[in-house]
Amino acid sequence: MPPILDSRRLLAFTTVVRVGSFTHAARELSLTQSAVSHAIRGLEDELGVALFTREGRAVRLTAGGRYLAERAELILSEMQTARTGIQAWARRPD
Repeated sequence: MPPILDSRRLLAFTTVVRVGSFTHAARELSLTQSAVSHAIRGLEDELGVALFTREGRAVRLTAGGRYLAERAELILSEMQTARTGIQAWARRPD
C-alpha cells in the first residue's frame, strides 16, 4: 500500500491556502513559520510536485496545488466527521 498523506501537513497546506501566507498560517496554527515551511516542503517532496509559487512573501497555488487543495479540504472534513462521529458513539448510553 502506498504511503498516505500526513494530516498535519495537509492542515498546514490548507491553512496557507486559506490565509495566503506561511507567516499567517503559522500564527493561526500556533507554529513557527519554519515549521509550516518544513511541512509544505515535506508535502511537496513526498508528492514530487510544487504546490506553491513563492513571490517574496506572497504565495500562489500551482496547478498541482489547486488539485490538492480541492481534495485536502474534503479529506480533512471527513477526518473531522469521523472524530465527531466516534466521540458521539462513545458517549451513547449502553
